[in-house]
Amino acid sequence: MKHSFLRLALVLGLLSAIGPFAIDMYLPSLPAIGRALHADTHTVQLSLTVFFLSFALSQVLYGPASDMFGRKAPLYAGIALFVAGSVGCALAPDIGTLIAFRFVQGLGGGAPNVITRAVVRDLHTGAEATRLMSLLMLVFSVSPILAPLAGSFIVEAAGWPAVFWTVGVIGILGLGLVAFALEETRPPAERHGSGLPSTLRAFWLLLRDPHFMGMTGVASLGVAAFFIYLSNSSFVLIEQYGLTPRQYGLAFAANAASFIGVSQLTGRLTHRHGLRRVVTVAVAGFALAMVAGALLHLAGATQLGTLIAVLMIGFGFLGLVIPTTSVMALDHHGEIAGAASALMGTIQMVAGALVIALLGLVSDGSARPMLVGIGIVAVLTWALAWISLRGEQHAPAAA
Repeated sequence: MKHSFLRLALVLGLLSAIGPFAIDMYLPSLPAIGRALHADTHTVQLSLTVFFLSFALSQVLYGPASDMFGRKAPLYAGIALFVAGSVGCALAPDIGTLIAFRFVQGLGGGAPNVITRAVVRDLHTGAEATRLMSLLMLVFSVSPILAPLAGSFIVEAAGWPAVFWTVGVIGILGLGLVAFALEETRPPAERHGSGLPSTLRAFWLLLRDPHFMGMTGVASLGVAAFFIYLSNSSFVLIEQYGLTPRQYGLAFAANAASFIGVSQLTGRLTHRHGLRRVVTVAVAGFALAMVAGALLHLAGATQLGTLIAVLMIGFGFLGLVIPTTSVMALDHHGEIAGAASALMGTIQMVAGALVIALLGLVSDGSARPMLVGIGIVAVLTWALAWISLRGEQHAPAAA
Protein backbone atom coordinates (compact mmCIF):
# COMPACT_ATOMS: atom_id res chain seq x y z
CA MET A 1 0.00 0.00 0.00
CA LYS A 2 2.83 2.36 0.86
CA HIS A 3 4.56 1.50 -2.41
CA SER A 4 1.41 2.22 -4.45
CA PHE A 5 0.84 5.46 -2.50
CA LEU A 6 4.33 6.72 -3.36
CA ARG A 7 4.01 5.52 -6.96
CA LEU A 8 0.73 7.41 -7.34
CA ALA A 9 2.29 10.56 -5.89
CA LEU A 10 5.17 10.24 -8.37
CA VAL A 11 2.89 9.83 -11.38
CA LEU A 12 0.48 12.61 -10.36
CA GLY A 13 3.32 14.94 -9.41
CA LEU A 14 5.04 14.53 -12.77
CA LEU A 15 1.78 15.05 -14.65
CA SER A 16 0.85 18.14 -12.63
CA ALA A 17 4.30 19.61 -13.37
CA ILE A 18 3.77 19.62 -17.15
CA GLY A 19 1.95 22.96 -17.27
CA PRO A 20 4.21 24.70 -14.72
CA PHE A 21 7.26 23.49 -16.65
CA ALA A 22 6.06 25.70 -19.51
CA ILE A 23 6.22 28.63 -17.07
CA ASP A 24 9.32 27.92 -15.03
CA MET A 25 11.62 26.70 -17.78
CA TYR A 26 11.17 29.78 -19.92
CA LEU A 27 11.50 32.37 -17.14
CA PRO A 28 15.31 32.77 -17.62
CA SER A 29 14.70 33.40 -21.33
CA LEU A 30 12.25 36.30 -20.93
CA PRO A 31 14.86 39.06 -21.42
CA ALA A 32 16.35 37.13 -24.38
CA ILE A 33 12.91 36.73 -25.97
CA GLY A 34 12.33 40.46 -25.64
CA ARG A 35 15.62 41.22 -27.39
CA ALA A 36 15.16 38.62 -30.14
CA LEU A 37 11.56 39.55 -30.95
CA HIS A 38 12.03 43.31 -30.37
CA ALA A 39 9.42 43.46 -27.59
CA ASP A 40 9.40 45.50 -24.40
CA THR A 41 9.13 44.06 -20.88
CA HIS A 42 5.35 44.55 -20.61
CA THR A 43 4.70 42.78 -23.95
CA VAL A 44 6.94 39.85 -23.03
CA GLN A 45 5.14 39.55 -19.68
CA LEU A 46 1.87 39.44 -21.64
CA SER A 47 2.94 36.02 -22.96
CA LEU A 48 2.93 34.85 -19.34
CA THR A 49 -0.41 36.51 -18.50
CA VAL A 50 -2.10 35.00 -21.57
CA PHE A 51 -0.82 31.54 -20.63
CA PHE A 52 -2.23 31.92 -17.12
CA LEU A 53 -5.64 33.03 -18.42
CA SER A 54 -6.03 30.18 -20.92
CA PHE A 55 -4.62 27.73 -18.36
CA ALA A 56 -7.27 28.96 -15.91
CA LEU A 57 -10.25 28.97 -18.26
CA SER A 58 -9.44 25.53 -19.65
CA GLN A 59 -9.89 23.99 -16.22
CA VAL A 60 -13.59 24.87 -16.27
CA LEU A 61 -13.83 22.47 -19.22
CA TYR A 62 -11.45 19.72 -18.15
CA GLY A 63 -12.79 19.26 -14.62
CA PRO A 64 -16.41 18.60 -15.60
CA ALA A 65 -15.25 16.63 -18.66
CA SER A 66 -13.28 14.34 -16.36
CA ASP A 67 -16.46 13.79 -14.30
CA MET A 68 -18.38 12.91 -17.49
CA PHE A 69 -15.81 10.90 -19.48
CA GLY A 70 -13.37 9.68 -16.84
CA ARG A 71 -10.02 11.12 -15.83
CA LYS A 72 -7.81 9.75 -18.63
CA ALA A 73 -9.56 10.82 -21.87
CA PRO A 74 -9.43 14.59 -21.08
CA LEU A 75 -5.78 14.15 -20.03
CA TYR A 76 -4.92 12.78 -23.47
CA ALA A 77 -6.70 15.65 -25.22
CA GLY A 78 -5.22 18.38 -23.05
CA ILE A 79 -1.61 17.19 -23.14
CA ALA A 80 -1.77 16.72 -26.93
CA LEU A 81 -2.97 20.34 -27.28
CA PHE A 82 -0.14 21.43 -24.98
CA VAL A 83 2.41 19.73 -27.25
CA ALA A 84 0.95 21.45 -30.32
CA GLY A 85 1.14 24.83 -28.60
CA SER A 86 4.75 24.21 -27.59
CA VAL A 87 5.75 23.51 -31.19
CA GLY A 88 4.01 26.72 -32.30
CA CYS A 89 5.89 28.75 -29.67
CA ALA A 90 9.23 27.28 -30.76
CA LEU A 91 8.58 28.33 -34.36
CA ALA A 92 7.11 31.78 -33.56
CA PRO A 93 8.68 34.51 -35.75
CA ASP A 94 7.34 37.44 -33.70
CA ILE A 95 5.95 38.25 -30.25
CA GLY A 96 2.32 38.23 -31.44
CA THR A 97 2.60 34.68 -32.74
CA LEU A 98 4.38 33.60 -29.56
CA ILE A 99 1.57 35.04 -27.43
CA ALA A 100 -1.07 33.29 -29.58
CA PHE A 101 0.59 29.88 -29.22
CA ARG A 102 1.15 30.47 -25.50
CA PHE A 103 -2.64 30.73 -25.32
CA VAL A 104 -2.95 27.35 -27.07
CA GLN A 105 -0.29 25.88 -24.79
CA GLY A 106 -2.16 27.08 -21.71
CA LEU A 107 -5.43 25.59 -22.97
CA GLY A 108 -3.77 22.19 -23.00
CA GLY A 109 -1.66 22.62 -19.87
CA GLY A 110 -4.69 23.05 -17.62
CA ALA A 111 -5.77 19.42 -18.03
CA PRO A 112 -3.16 17.64 -15.87
CA ASN A 113 -3.29 20.42 -13.27
CA VAL A 114 -7.00 20.06 -12.52
CA ILE A 115 -7.43 16.32 -13.12
CA THR A 116 -4.60 15.23 -10.81
CA ARG A 117 -6.33 17.03 -7.90
CA ALA A 118 -9.57 15.24 -8.77
CA VAL A 119 -7.73 11.90 -8.74
CA VAL A 120 -6.42 12.67 -5.24
CA ARG A 121 -10.00 13.34 -4.08
CA ASP A 122 -11.25 10.17 -5.82
CA LEU A 123 -8.95 8.10 -3.61
CA HIS A 124 -8.47 9.98 -0.30
CA THR A 125 -9.88 12.68 2.01
CA GLY A 126 -8.72 14.59 5.08
CA ALA A 127 -5.24 13.96 6.45
CA GLU A 128 -4.50 11.18 3.95
CA ALA A 129 -5.39 13.51 1.08
CA THR A 130 -3.14 16.17 2.61
CA ARG A 131 -0.29 13.64 2.84
CA LEU A 132 -0.75 12.61 -0.79
CA MET A 133 -1.03 16.26 -1.88
CA SER A 134 2.20 17.13 -0.07
CA LEU A 135 4.00 14.16 -1.66
CA LEU A 136 2.59 15.21 -5.02
CA MET A 137 4.02 18.69 -4.41
CA LEU A 138 7.40 17.15 -3.57
CA VAL A 139 7.48 15.53 -7.02
CA PHE A 140 5.92 18.63 -8.56
CA SER A 141 8.88 20.59 -7.14
CA VAL A 142 11.02 19.27 -9.99
CA SER A 143 9.47 22.11 -12.00
CA PRO A 144 10.22 25.26 -9.94
CA ILE A 145 13.57 23.88 -8.71
CA LEU A 146 15.05 22.28 -11.82
CA ALA A 147 13.13 23.92 -14.69
CA PRO A 148 14.67 27.42 -14.40
CA LEU A 149 18.14 25.88 -14.11
CA ALA A 150 17.52 23.63 -17.10
CA GLY A 151 16.03 26.57 -18.99
CA SER A 152 19.09 28.72 -18.33
CA PHE A 153 21.41 26.01 -19.71
CA ILE A 154 19.19 25.50 -22.75
CA VAL A 155 18.96 29.23 -23.50
CA GLU A 156 22.72 29.68 -23.25
CA ALA A 157 23.44 26.58 -25.35
CA ALA A 158 20.72 26.63 -28.02
CA GLY A 159 18.63 29.80 -27.72
CA TRP A 160 15.13 30.43 -26.41
CA PRO A 161 13.17 28.35 -29.03
CA ALA A 162 14.89 25.23 -27.69
CA VAL A 163 13.06 25.76 -24.38
CA PHE A 164 9.71 25.21 -26.10
CA TRP A 165 10.97 22.17 -28.01
CA THR A 166 12.00 20.74 -24.64
CA VAL A 167 8.63 21.29 -22.96
CA GLY A 168 6.97 19.75 -26.02
CA VAL A 169 9.00 16.59 -25.47
CA ILE A 170 8.00 16.66 -21.79
CA GLY A 171 4.37 16.75 -22.90
CA ILE A 172 4.91 13.67 -25.07
CA LEU A 173 6.44 11.86 -22.09
CA GLY A 174 3.36 12.89 -20.08
CA LEU A 175 1.13 11.15 -22.64
CA GLY A 176 3.17 8.01 -22.00
CA LEU A 177 2.60 8.31 -18.24
CA VAL A 178 -1.17 8.61 -18.73
CA ALA A 179 -1.20 5.58 -21.03
CA PHE A 180 0.97 3.21 -19.01
CA ALA A 181 1.21 4.43 -15.39
CA LEU A 182 -2.17 5.93 -14.45
CA GLU A 183 -5.28 3.91 -13.73
CA GLU A 184 -8.77 5.28 -14.29
CA THR A 185 -10.20 6.44 -10.93
CA ARG A 186 -13.62 7.52 -12.26
CA PRO A 187 -15.30 4.27 -13.41
CA PRO A 188 -18.27 4.42 -15.82
CA ALA A 189 -20.77 3.70 -13.05
CA GLU A 190 -19.80 6.93 -11.27
CA ARG A 191 -20.12 9.03 -14.45
CA HIS A 192 -23.87 8.45 -14.69
CA GLY A 193 -25.76 11.71 -14.45
CA SER A 194 -22.73 13.85 -15.25
CA GLY A 195 -23.41 16.39 -17.97
CA LEU A 196 -23.79 20.11 -18.66
CA PRO A 197 -26.85 20.61 -16.40
CA SER A 198 -25.20 18.74 -13.51
CA THR A 199 -21.98 20.70 -14.07
CA LEU A 200 -23.80 24.01 -13.89
CA ARG A 201 -25.59 22.86 -10.73
CA ALA A 202 -22.24 21.83 -9.24
CA PHE A 203 -20.67 25.22 -10.00
CA TRP A 204 -23.68 27.01 -8.52
CA LEU A 205 -23.47 24.85 -5.39
CA LEU A 206 -19.75 25.55 -5.03
CA LEU A 207 -20.10 29.30 -5.58
CA ARG A 208 -22.67 29.44 -2.77
CA ASP A 209 -20.53 27.39 -0.36
CA PRO A 210 -18.68 29.85 1.91
CA HIS A 211 -16.25 27.16 3.08
CA PHE A 212 -15.23 26.22 -0.45
CA MET A 213 -15.00 29.82 -1.65
CA GLY A 214 -13.13 30.95 1.46
CA MET A 215 -10.46 28.27 1.25
CA THR A 216 -10.22 28.63 -2.52
CA GLY A 217 -9.82 32.39 -2.09
CA VAL A 218 -7.00 31.96 0.42
CA ALA A 219 -5.16 29.53 -1.87
CA SER A 220 -5.78 31.81 -4.86
CA LEU A 221 -4.29 34.86 -3.18
CA GLY A 222 -1.29 32.81 -2.09
CA VAL A 223 -0.81 31.60 -5.66
CA ALA A 224 -1.19 35.19 -6.92
CA ALA A 225 1.62 36.33 -4.62
CA PHE A 226 3.90 33.66 -6.05
CA PHE A 227 2.88 34.65 -9.59
CA ILE A 228 4.04 38.20 -8.91
CA TYR A 229 7.46 36.73 -8.22
CA LEU A 230 7.25 34.51 -11.31
CA SER A 231 6.49 37.37 -13.68
CA ASN A 232 8.98 39.88 -12.28
CA SER A 233 11.90 37.93 -10.84
CA SER A 234 13.84 37.35 -14.07
CA PHE A 235 13.84 41.06 -14.91
CA VAL A 236 14.68 42.06 -11.31
CA LEU A 237 17.45 39.53 -10.74
CA ILE A 238 18.98 39.48 -14.22
CA GLU A 239 18.66 43.12 -15.26
CA GLN A 240 18.73 44.96 -11.90
CA TYR A 241 21.05 42.69 -9.88
CA GLY A 242 23.10 41.54 -12.87
CA LEU A 243 22.72 37.78 -12.43
CA THR A 244 23.34 35.49 -15.37
CA PRO A 245 20.44 33.23 -16.46
CA ARG A 246 22.20 30.35 -14.71
CA GLN A 247 22.60 32.31 -11.45
CA TYR A 248 18.96 33.35 -11.72
CA GLY A 249 17.99 29.69 -11.99
CA LEU A 250 19.85 28.95 -8.76
CA ALA A 251 18.20 31.89 -6.94
CA PHE A 252 14.76 30.83 -8.15
CA ALA A 253 15.45 27.23 -7.14
CA ALA A 254 16.33 28.35 -3.59
CA ASN A 255 12.92 29.98 -3.14
CA ALA A 256 11.12 27.05 -4.74
CA ALA A 257 13.01 24.60 -2.51
CA SER A 258 11.85 26.49 0.57
CA PHE A 259 8.23 26.37 -0.62
CA ILE A 260 8.34 22.67 -1.44
CA GLY A 261 10.49 21.63 1.53
CA VAL A 262 8.19 23.18 4.12
CA SER A 263 5.12 21.78 2.32
CA GLN A 264 6.37 18.30 3.23
CA LEU A 265 5.61 19.08 6.88
CA THR A 266 1.88 19.47 6.20
CA GLY A 267 0.98 15.81 6.69
CA ARG A 268 2.71 15.59 10.08
CA LEU A 269 1.50 18.99 11.26
CA THR A 270 -2.13 18.42 10.28
CA HIS A 271 -2.17 15.02 12.02
CA ARG A 272 -0.95 16.69 15.20
CA HIS A 273 -2.71 20.08 15.12
CA GLY A 274 -5.51 19.87 12.55
CA LEU A 275 -5.87 21.64 9.22
CA ARG A 276 -7.48 24.79 10.60
CA ARG A 277 -4.70 25.56 13.10
CA VAL A 278 -1.96 24.92 10.52
CA VAL A 279 -3.61 27.32 8.06
CA THR A 280 -4.04 29.99 10.74
CA VAL A 281 -0.36 29.99 11.70
CA ALA A 282 0.90 29.64 8.13
CA VAL A 283 -1.00 32.60 6.68
CA ALA A 284 0.13 34.81 9.58
CA GLY A 285 3.78 33.84 9.04
CA PHE A 286 3.43 34.39 5.30
CA ALA A 287 1.99 37.89 5.75
CA LEU A 288 4.54 38.92 8.39
CA ALA A 289 7.52 37.76 6.31
CA MET A 290 6.38 39.42 3.10
CA VAL A 291 5.42 42.72 4.75
CA ALA A 292 8.78 42.73 6.54
CA GLY A 293 10.53 42.17 3.20
CA ALA A 294 8.76 45.11 1.57
CA LEU A 295 9.46 47.42 4.53
CA LEU A 296 13.14 46.43 4.66
CA HIS A 297 13.54 47.21 0.97
CA LEU A 298 11.77 50.55 1.31
CA ALA A 299 14.08 51.35 4.26
CA GLY A 300 17.17 50.80 2.10
CA ALA A 301 18.05 47.14 2.77
CA THR A 302 18.22 46.30 -0.93
CA GLN A 303 21.00 43.70 -0.86
CA LEU A 304 20.41 40.58 -2.96
CA GLY A 305 20.99 38.29 0.03
CA THR A 306 18.30 40.08 2.05
CA LEU A 307 15.85 39.84 -0.83
CA ILE A 308 16.36 36.11 -1.33
CA ALA A 309 16.29 35.33 2.42
CA VAL A 310 12.99 37.14 2.99
CA LEU A 311 11.37 35.45 0.00
CA MET A 312 12.58 32.03 1.17
CA ILE A 313 10.98 32.55 4.58
CA GLY A 314 7.72 33.88 3.16
CA PHE A 315 7.37 31.22 0.49
CA GLY A 316 8.20 28.58 3.08
CA PHE A 317 5.07 29.55 5.01
CA LEU A 318 3.14 29.62 1.73
CA GLY A 319 4.19 25.98 1.24
CA LEU A 320 1.95 25.15 4.21
CA VAL A 321 -0.95 27.29 2.99
CA ILE A 322 -1.52 25.91 -0.53
CA PRO A 323 -1.89 22.14 0.10
CA THR A 324 -3.91 22.54 3.31
CA THR A 325 -6.44 25.02 1.92
CA SER A 326 -6.78 22.98 -1.29
CA VAL A 327 -7.64 19.86 0.70
CA MET A 328 -10.06 21.78 2.94
CA ALA A 329 -11.84 23.23 -0.09
CA LEU A 330 -12.35 19.82 -1.74
CA ASP A 331 -13.08 17.74 1.37
CA HIS A 332 -16.86 18.17 1.31
CA HIS A 333 -17.33 17.69 -2.45
CA GLY A 334 -16.13 14.21 -3.36
CA GLU A 335 -19.08 13.52 -5.66
CA ILE A 336 -18.21 16.56 -7.81
CA ALA A 337 -14.44 16.53 -7.27
CA GLY A 338 -13.69 17.25 -10.93
CA ALA A 339 -15.93 20.32 -11.05
CA ALA A 340 -14.69 21.52 -7.65
CA SER A 341 -11.04 21.10 -8.65
CA ALA A 342 -11.74 22.88 -11.94
CA LEU A 343 -13.41 25.86 -10.32
CA MET A 344 -10.68 26.11 -7.69
CA GLY A 345 -7.93 25.96 -10.30
CA THR A 346 -9.68 28.51 -12.50
CA ILE A 347 -10.12 30.99 -9.67
CA GLN A 348 -6.47 30.56 -8.66
CA MET A 349 -5.10 31.16 -12.14
CA VAL A 350 -7.43 34.05 -12.96
CA ALA A 351 -6.47 35.72 -9.68
CA GLY A 352 -2.80 35.27 -10.57
CA ALA A 353 -3.25 36.65 -14.09
CA LEU A 354 -5.21 39.68 -12.87
CA VAL A 355 -2.63 40.50 -10.21
CA ILE A 356 0.19 40.21 -12.76
CA ALA A 357 -1.69 42.49 -15.17
CA LEU A 358 -2.38 45.09 -12.47
CA LEU A 359 1.19 45.07 -11.21
CA GLY A 360 2.42 45.33 -14.80
CA LEU A 361 0.93 48.82 -14.92
CA VAL A 362 3.40 50.04 -12.27
CA SER A 363 6.33 47.62 -12.75
CA ASP A 364 9.60 49.27 -13.73
CA GLY A 365 11.88 46.22 -13.64
CA SER A 366 13.04 46.95 -10.09
CA ALA A 367 12.44 44.93 -6.92
CA ARG A 368 10.33 47.56 -5.14
CA PRO A 369 7.00 47.10 -7.01
CA MET A 370 7.43 43.33 -6.83
CA LEU A 371 8.00 43.27 -3.06
CA VAL A 372 5.28 45.78 -2.27
CA GLY A 373 2.83 43.87 -4.48
CA ILE A 374 3.66 40.56 -2.79
CA GLY A 375 3.33 42.19 0.65
CA ILE A 376 -0.13 43.60 -0.14
CA VAL A 377 -1.40 40.27 -1.50
CA ALA A 378 0.04 38.42 1.52
CA VAL A 379 -1.90 40.68 3.89
CA LEU A 380 -5.08 40.05 1.88
CA THR A 381 -4.40 36.30 2.13
CA TRP A 382 -4.15 36.51 5.91
CA ALA A 383 -7.28 38.69 6.16
CA LEU A 384 -9.42 36.33 4.08
CA ALA A 385 -8.19 33.30 6.02
CA TRP A 386 -8.98 35.02 9.32
CA ILE A 387 -12.49 35.93 8.16
CA SER A 388 -13.20 32.49 6.70
CA LEU A 389 -11.86 30.44 9.61
CA ARG A 390 -13.39 32.71 12.23
CA GLY A 391 -16.78 31.99 10.70
CA GLU A 392 -16.13 28.27 11.11
CA GLN A 393 -14.61 28.29 14.58
CA HIS A 394 -17.58 26.47 16.09
CA ALA A 395 -17.58 23.80 13.37
CA PRO A 396 -15.80 20.46 13.92
CA ALA A 397 -12.13 20.59 12.94
CA ALA A 398 -11.24 19.06 9.61
CA ALA A 399 -9.65 15.68 9.86
